[in-house]
Amino acid sequence: MTFTRYALGILTIALSALVVEPSRAQQAPPIRVLSEQEVVDLMVGTAIQGTRASNTEQLIKQARTLLAQGRQFRVVSAADIPDDWTVVMAGGGIGGGGAWEYVTERIAKQQLPTVENPTLLAMNELGRHLGKTFDAVIRNEAAGATLNAFQTATLAGLPVVDACPAGRAKPEVQQSVTFINGLSVTPAALVTRWGDTVFIDKTVDDYRYEDIARALAVASGGGISNARGVLSGRDVKRATISGALSEAILFGRTVREASARGEDPTAALVRVANGYPLFRGTVAKAEPKNEGGFNWWDVELAGTGPYRGHTYRIWVKNENMVAWLDGKPDVVSPDLIYNLDPKTGYAISASGLGGYPVGTEVFMMGRAANSPAWRTPKGIEVIGPRHFGFDFDYRPIEDVMKSRPTFER
Repeated sequence: MTFTRYALGILTIALSALVVEPSRAQQAPPIRVLSEQEVVDLMVGTAIQGTRASNTEQLIKQARTLLAQGRQFRVVSAADIPDDWTVVMAGGGIGGGGAWEYVTERIAKQQLPTVENPTLLAMNELGRHLGKTFDAVIRNEAAGATLNAFQTATLAGLPVVDACPAGRAKPEVQQSVTFINGLSVTPAALVTRWGDTVFIDKTVDDYRYEDIARALAVASGGGISNARGVLSGRDVKRATISGALSEAILFGRTVREASARGEDPTAALVRVANGYPLFRGTVAKAEPKNEGGFNWWDVELAGTGPYRGHTYRIWVKNENMVAWLDGKPDVVSPDLIYNLDPKTGYAISASGLGGYPVGTEVFMMGRAANSPAWRTPKGIEVIGPRHFGFDFDYRPIEDVMKSRPTFER
């Protein structure tokens, strides 16, 4: 069997720094404790995985604060967890662009105290509600949800599974390979920043959970934390994307080491991720719209270097979902569209979710969908261009690249 450089990188990380806890060695899977450098690489890489702008430096700062408090970032391989383990998605929440302003204004006047970690509260309340004890946490998406999963897990004394139901950040709850594989995110517990707690025992499907949870987020100042998607170890193995945390560490390490060698970190990332260079340019237009619980952006890049004279447009619904080269549909979801800082390889930095600061130079990288499930009819239905209202079909990135102009980097 021939392994790609990408696969070898993931394997190397997955096997490194293996720590078996003596007291649990006979009854539990091996647990890996990440080094500080791995934690930093994880934060850089998970921001890249997010397929949107991200405040990477803030993620690193918060992660280092946890380490300074003596918290350990403990990871367990999806392949190693027992089939009868109970795993819960407890990382990140539901956003609420276009929040009810009168609610936030009234609560400010009330001076209501906030909950320190609403995701932890949601997890504990869900466990109590179901009469279950959780054995591990799994993040529900990339970017800030990864840090949130570790914040929750370190407080609960649990490991985080090296897997993800999405392998990216995504705007809607049902856009997950667990849903594509027939699993529900309910029952779930939702907690506002002030501690209001709502249980949803059952919804018709994950589309309806998305509708209900999004409405709660909009009514709750723009966001709500949740614990959902209770999975068995067997479910994790068959219905999530294994190696998601190892991939994030690999991405972070790749851009760090390339920069240290004086090489182009984006070129190194393209090689390691089996990606494609899509465009390089300056943000000429970035028009936001915050409503319905989402952050929408219509972005246009003016080409630089070999892309001079060309334009690249990106449609953002929290994340990069659809792109056009010179007005023609280019890479679209479920394939992945990354917006990177050409100097560092980091996800570009922006204050708003999914934002593109005007004047920022951006390198766009594309990559094939990170699970075969995304390219099934149901996968394309839940996250393809027609789901977002566009009147054209999904084309795999490898087919797009065959008929695309060639640009020298």
